[in-house]
Amino acid sequence: MKNSSIKWVWVSAIVFIADQLLKYWASTYLVYHEPVTVVPGLNLTLVHNTGAAFSFLRDAGGWQRWFFMLLSGGVSIALLLWLYHLPPRHRWLGCALALVLGGAVGNLWDRITLGYVVDFIDVYYSRWHWPAFNVADSAISSGAVMLIIDALWFDRATISTGGQKPGGR
Repeated sequence: MKNSSIKWVWVSAIVFIADQLLKYWASTYLVYHEPVTVVPGLNLTLVHNTGAAFSFLRDAGGWQRWFFMLLSGGVSIALLLWLYHLPPRHRWLGCALALVLGGAVGNLWDRITLGYVVDFIDVYYSRWHWPAFNVADSAISSGAVMLIIDALWFDRATISTGGQKPGGR
């Protein structure tokens, strides 16, 4: 890999390692479906998600495991290729892609080795609970927001010409 690409793979690796260590900790020390209050509005609650985001397709009968493995594997390969070909000056985009890649691989690893994704972060207000999530999900979400910001506000023509519009001075 090009030197500029390697630093982003390190970001992905850090996300993956942190995700797996915290999932291991949650699986070892938390009791399934028994919340542990950290502060008001935040519990640690071990759950196993066989679906995708927000438990989408969790009761689909098992085929979804293979579908999500193929999907996240394909996305991970595409992200690696994108990072490899990304110019070094596109740091924001590189970080965004690396966060999504690290999270995708973290959840992919769970699906391959366990058949489900380990979730344990439970954010709530009153009786309303956001679906449980993990570090990988947080990295994917953060990277996705960064990708949206990149697409909406970063001017590629200005970046690629060193601050000048093409044809301008």
